[in-house]
Amino acid sequence: MALKYLLPGQMHFMQQNGFDVLMISADGKEREDVMEREGCPHIIVPMTRQITPVQDLKCLIKLIKIFRKERPDIVHTHTPKAGLLGMLAAKICSVKVRIHTVAGLPLMVEKGWKLQLLTFIEKLTYASANQVWPNSNSLKEYITSHHLTRPGKLSVIAKGSTNGIDLHRFNPHGLSPQIITEVKNLISFSEENIYLLCIGRLVLDKGIVELVNAFIRLHEKNSALQLILVGDFEEVLDPLPADILTEIETNKSIIHIRWTNQVEYFMAIANLFIFPSHREGFPNVLLQAGAMQLPIICSKIPGNIDIVENEKTGLIFETANTAQVTSNVEYALNHMPEMNAMALILHKHINENFRRENIWNSILMKYQSLLNK
Repeated sequence: MALKYLLPGQMHFMQQNGFDVLMISADGKEREDVMEREGCPHIIVPMTRQITPVQDLKCLIKLIKIFRKERPDIVHTHTPKAGLLGMLAAKICSVKVRIHTVAGLPLMVEKGWKLQLLTFIEKLTYASANQVWPNSNSLKEYITSHHLTRPGKLSVIAKGSTNGIDLHRFNPHGLSPQIITEVKNLISFSEENIYLLCIGRLVLDKGIVELVNAFIRLHEKNSALQLILVGDFEEVLDPLPADILTEIETNKSIIHIRWTNQVEYFMAIANLFIFPSHREGFPNVLLQAGAMQLPIICSKIPGNIDIVENEKTGLIFETANTAQVTSNVEYALNHMPEMNAMALILHKHINENFRRENIWNSILMKYQSLLNK
């Protein structure tokens, strides 16, 4: 899933520019599609997202065997578990260029023993790498200030982002009228309603509790408001409280759409995009909403603040603050011309700095520079 949604096109681009690319991940229903689209071979290593020491050791051994057979010039990892196991295996196999991209830190929202464990894992991953690429400047500052690795290992590609944004796809003027109609029918769209949109996993870390509670308050004052939640629940890793689940399931003004690959169409029909996440690296969904010229209200966290500037390109509230979510939405609804003007400024910024092709070329140049050294 990460290869399909986090890095689409990047492997194919590197393949077209002189690299033999081998993709490695856990299995998933997306595997055949990813191999066809990228034109690169794929090996399954059954890594998990949970803490699973026995399975992790088996995966580490399998990665070592793969690297010893393939003898790669570069190993580049994404996501925490793949980063830990991939960087350890690459160092054991003496791979010369070992790069780990940091696209978010789970430890930011943890406490106690779990915080200590995740901090140790991050430090071990970075120690095994010789290049660490936070995908935003604020994430780089967090890593530096918490002494997770030495500053000399850290680089931010271009102005941030893991993969940039496909501006052909996320273009409000390039959408299919037929699909827009289908999406409107799916949510029983009405011109009389005002649609608030949130896209992402429906978990605690994404700020869904504050968003739902804020929406309840807002809806009491304005019955035209509708909240569209696009994403899947996670019952194991980060479940929502029972009362919030019940509210989502029973409130007729909350529309839950399971994960879809047509998020740009929901952005096209929404009035405001709200992103209350507690932790991010450099969130693609904010780039996408900005490219779609959708006004944004988001939390004050690393990653978000690299994209949205408060009261210039959107509105920002303190993380996990239901009252501020509520007041920001109220302000936005009462000042929509101002919000739309900010959205246009953000749209221009994204077009100038975060085109997918620009990010790919920056990574390619970095690869070539590291190999030359």
